[in-house]
Amino acid sequence: MTTTKKKWKFKEGLFSFLMSGGSDLWIHLAMVGLMIFGTLMIGSASMGLAVKNTSYLVKTVIKQIVFVIIGYFVMCKLSNWFKIEKLRKSSFSWIIILMEFLLFSCIAFKASGGAHAWIRIPFPGMEVSIQPSEFAKIVSILIMAAYLGDVKKQYAKSFQMFLRPLIFIGIYLFTVLIIQHDLGSMAVIFLITCVCLLIPSHPQAHRFQVALRILFWIAVVCVVFILSPAGVQLVEHMPLDAYQKNRFLSAVNPFMDIYGSSYQIVKGLISFADGGWFGVGFGNSVRKYTDFPAANTDFILAILVEELGFVGFLVLMLLYGVIIFRLLAYAMKIKNEKAKIILVGTAMYFVVHIFFNIGGVTGLIPLTGVPLLMISSGGSSTMSIMFMVGIAQAVISQYKRKEIE
Repeated sequence: MTTTKKKWKFKEGLFSFLMSGGSDLWIHLAMVGLMIFGTLMIGSASMGLAVKNTSYLVKTVIKQIVFVIIGYFVMCKLSNWFKIEKLRKSSFSWIIILMEFLLFSCIAFKASGGAHAWIRIPFPGMEVSIQPSEFAKIVSILIMAAYLGDVKKQYAKSFQMFLRPLIFIGIYLFTVLIIQHDLGSMAVIFLITCVCLLIPSHPQAHRFQVALRILFWIAVVCVVFILSPAGVQLVEHMPLDAYQKNRFLSAVNPFMDIYGSSYQIVKGLISFADGGWFGVGFGNSVRKYTDFPAANTDFILAILVEELGFVGFLVLMLLYGVIIFRLLAYAMKIKNEKAKIILVGTAMYFVVHIFFNIGGVTGLIPLTGVPLLMISSGGSSTMSIMFMVGIAQAVISQYKRKEIE
């Protein structure tokens, strides 16, 4: 075999690994764009935190690069390996139990921001934190697909079989909220599950689907009420922790306590104002050198807009939009309910995170601590969404190869 043929065969093999036959090229390119965009922004946003600790920047960037490489490798592997027919209830028992064990085990590690949401693994010179609730989002989507998608006739009338996946996810929600005290992750899992529940044609799901639609409008009314003066008084008398009450009150009036509970939001709004259309330039943020909490995690959007302006924000939204649009476009075409649940669940994974993060940073909704996917520093959220996209790409590949309808 000639050298030219060997090189061509290698390139062909590499491409087939990175892009399984039928994977959506636009989704893949958008994910690569987010990987690069996110790593650069994490490096820039971490500069302020590295002033007093010069090794912090290097460690943070190296960790993020490692997480991105692992996530990209697994994403590509899953797009080639995952098969819808492997998604069976019988193969899920040990995964469900393992996930609950990991969620519960977080209580043994020190809290951060009032939440016991991380498993902390010490390494020489650094500590690596794993957030199991991020991976619980993947498991929750797959549980819904495995148990409720394309249910066989003999199980269609069994209310017990329909209720089982909801109980599993309910246990996850209880553990994340009550044991871990992580309201943001609980809300994300709950909303993704609710949207997935609207998809299957399972006879037992109809009453729940009607109830969810009613609850949605009730929730809208409740949010509007809470943001009113009467709602503020109600929140003040609710049995919540002080920091939870302050998050609600700061969303109603971000300037009520600019040096206390509203400090982050006000700093973020100033960054948005300073950024304008084109920003002050990549790496030139002033705000990140002040005592701006969570500059490279939950509030990284504020640094992004300050440096790259509204144009940079639009580029980010374009990358997200490509992925969400393509996932929902395939979901509309595919008849297989398991595949449809996976695609819609993945799209909602993005949508819910974007809504909570941008809403919290801009003061439109209470802060939830939900990261901006692929942009905020954090290995668990980055790898989790990349794994989920890999599974979605596998579904798209099978549809294009006509292995599923």
